[in-house]
Amino acid sequence: MIRTFLIRNGLSTLFKDGPSAYKTYYLRQMKIWGTSASKQKELTKMLDEWAVYIRRKCGNKQLSSSTYLSEAEPFLEQYAKRSPANQALIGAAGDLVQTENFLAILDAQRDEEGDLQRECGAAPSSPASTSLDVVSKTEGLIVFFPGIPGCAKSALCEEILNTPGGLDDSRPVHSLMGDRIKGRYWQKVADERKKKPFRITLADKNAPNEEVWRQIEDMCGTTKAAAVPVIPDSEGTDSNPFSLEALAVFMFRVLQRVNHPGNLDKASPNPGYVLLMFYNLYDGKSRREFESELYERFGSLIKMPLLKPDRAPLPGDVKGILDEGISLFRLHQSRHGRAEPSKGSYAKEWAQWEKRLRVILSGNANYLTSIQVPFEVAVKEVLEQLKAVAKGDIKTPDTAKRKFGNIVFAAVTVPQADILGLLRKLGENDSDVNNFLNGIKVEDNLSKAHVTLAHKRAHGVAAVASYGVYQNQEVPVSFSAFLYTDKMAALEAKLGAVNGENVNSRNEWPHVTLWTAPGVAAKEANALPQLVSSGQAKGVLIDPPITISGVMDFY
Repeated sequence: MIRTFLIRNGLSTLFKDGPSAYKTYYLRQMKIWGTSASKQKELTKMLDEWAVYIRRKCGNKQLSSSTYLSEAEPFLEQYAKRSPANQALIGAAGDLVQTENFLAILDAQRDEEGDLQRECGAAPSSPASTSLDVVSKTEGLIVFFPGIPGCAKSALCEEILNTPGGLDDSRPVHSLMGDRIKGRYWQKVADERKKKPFRITLADKNAPNEEVWRQIEDMCGTTKAAAVPVIPDSEGTDSNPFSLEALAVFMFRVLQRVNHPGNLDKASPNPGYVLLMFYNLYDGKSRREFESELYERFGSLIKMPLLKPDRAPLPGDVKGILDEGISLFRLHQSRHGRAEPSKGSYAKEWAQWEKRLRVILSGNANYLTSIQVPFEVAVKEVLEQLKAVAKGDIKTPDTAKRKFGNIVFAAVTVPQADILGLLRKLGENDSDVNNFLNGIKVEDNLSKAHVTLAHKRAHGVAAVASYGVYQNQEVPVSFSAFLYTDKMAALEAKLGAVNGENVNSRNEWPHVTLWTAPGVAAKEANALPQLVSSGQAKGVLIDPPITISGVMDFY
């Protein structure tokens, strides 16, 4: 609160109207918040000193609101060091606003472009070199599995439970198997953790997407726990964190099962389709992006060995049947969404493919067995890593960094209903657009709509953090064109102003991605203007532009 609302937002008043007007400003803010008289007295003393300090240093040249932290952080740090009371004042005020914590992390020197730069001689960022705090024994631990059926998570959990001494940790270990729990699994995990928050929970269920990861993050906060993802080690592809070899092994394992509690085994009618569905949940993420996001969110990562490094290449018939299945899945999904394969127009093709899949994988059983790291070796390596996490030898982020390490981008989110209304109007006036929208079933597939302002990987952490002042503020967004191909569609956007200050996106082409075909990453939509110029995409002007109000937030 101090940094954003009392320092940053008061800069213009301080420099334009002087210390007296600034004092009126911050006292009014405290009154709005209901700040106690004693706390007001403490804050007034600190803010008056800040006003004298920064005016002497900058003269009449106003400090930029985008770089104010470079001055405010050293001042607050020195002020806090003077007494325990000052430390408590700075610490308590800094913990009240989500954006404020995120901004406060950016206490390193910035280069001339505004991005963070490492100190001289600092090692590159890595899991081993990141500055983190150890797992406290007063915390619980959640072990979870961002994987695919057949990745051996249940067998691993059973081995952990049956290992003498467990994880060499005094905290009790318990496992919740998703296939044996009816209803909302992750809510059940949260309920169980609230009963005994300090134990180690093995969440024996695939955790394939950000929605689940956010729930786990919430559990970490509400039950005072750290979380560690265990993932199958795989090279992955450019658009999926799991390679075709890994997928083949997972399918082969599932087809060896008998009497599986989740009914996904050799007796299942469509096990291949189910695994392709899980495989598709990771679509659009490279292995590097997948691992980076998990590490940024949870601070540590355990890899379960899967494939031998000196293995022979994937046989042609295995690769062929997997490629065919992926293509069939995309056709099915495009036309039928999540409908069962037996209920769609490709029911016959699915039945034939499932039959041939079994024959081909069975015919390559020796190969698929030979390329796997022995299970006992994989278990041993995972146990060693888990014991290190439980002991604190592998570190997890401190509370603030765990909470905010998952912030990847800043965006203005626009209501889905308003976007669909805009598209319906477009379709009423253009038959080609209407046919296209009906073909992609936009009303079924549009789950979210946002204009990205800055992305951590593309623009840097500081660029993302700079939008903190707009958090939860309404931002008008004007849409002036609809661009589309057979692989993607987007709306061209122009952002408006908040309190008279224009909100600008760091993207060269601000837009809302509405839809991409299976296998096409959302970022590919950035190329649509060039594709329209070259005649490879269609563009429809929206004249006059339609304005919809969105809300800025971090994601």
